[in-house]
Amino acid sequence: MPMTRDQERWAEALAIERLHGGRAMPWIFERIEALRAKGDSLGVERFTILAARLEQLQVGQHSQSAECTDASTGA
Repeated sequence: MPMTRDQERWAEALAIERLHGGRAMPWIFERIEALRAKGDSLGVERFTILAARLEQLQVGQHSQSAECTDASTGA
């Protein structure tokens, strides 16, 4: 079964995070600026969506990390 576009964007965001680690968000913003300079509005839109997905992943990881800490400390 093929992936939806939304699933593709999530997969791309995960791949970018794995490849670039802590530089993932700056890398995405650099791409957005380069695409904007070329006048590639579809590329800008795609990478803006990827930035949002990456942010959601990072917020989710932070929340899970806090939940694990709370569970282990009994807080």
